[in-house]
Amino acid sequence: MTDRYRIIPADAPERRGLLRPVLWLVLVLSAATNATMSGIGANPFVGAAFGLVTLACATALVVHHYRHRAR
Repeated sequence: MTDRYRIIPADAPERRGLLRPVLWLVLVLSAATNATMSGIGANPFVGAAFGLVTLACATALVVHHYRHRAR
């Protein structure tokens, strides 16, 4: 069955980007930094900022997954 809403032909090679690996890298680094900042008792605003970055990366990964999953 053909998908009439598909712009790229079905037999076209899948294009891989760097968005997901970069998001995963930033997520892991920001989560580790958030945990470190919380553990050493640093300024709570710095830890909260890294927590927000972690949350934003996780949200972006979920959105990217649902937009680009195979149907």
